[in-house]
Amino acid sequence: MVASLPILVSFVGDCTTAGDSLALLEEAVCTATGPTGLAIIAVYSFLIAFVLPLPSEVVLVPAESLRLGLSTTGNIVAIVIVSAFGKAVGSLFAFHIGQEAKEYGPLVRWIQRSRFDIIAWSEKNTIKLAKKYGYVGLALALCVPFFPDTLSIYAFTVLEEDYLRFGAATFAGSAGRLIVTLGLAGGTLALL
Repeated sequence: MVASLPILVSFVGDCTTAGDSLALLEEAVCTATGPTGLAIIAVYSFLIAFVLPLPSEVVLVPAESLRLGLSTTGNIVAIVIVSAFGKAVGSLFAFHIGQEAKEYGPLVRWIQRSRFDIIAWSEKNTIKLAKKYGYVGLALALCVPFFPDTLSIYAFTVLEEDYLRFGAATFAGSAGRLIVTLGLAGGTLALL
């Protein structure tokens, strides 16, 4: 897995997917070092859970240069845990917003009347997933690398009410996503 990090960096990109205003944040994640770097990763993961349409896989880029006094594998484990925790907390924030939005009828009606019926599309797909697999379905959906998960998180928040299960599912899904990404990078390396 550790040997796949150079492949992972090319897999994830060169940390320039964000626009001008977000490029500094993405660059801070890619060059993160030490405990402060882990804090930056946590904040980035928190933000992408509910507001930023950026790739969460970028947090894996500094795995070799994190300088925590751990092996590269130790750095990866620390990144996965911190990122998953940050995204779970951000998801809980989104969950709270979703719970409040359910109470605010004008917002829901405005979204339903919008050109793109986001609610109908996301509810339809999320309801299928939730009915069939419940919180495990949310975790599995969040394991898909390079797919923006903010919409899935928000769609699921409108349907559910259990903060603890929601937080646990987003933590597991976020950690799973990074592990799947590492596996894909390792598989690509094996093919080369």
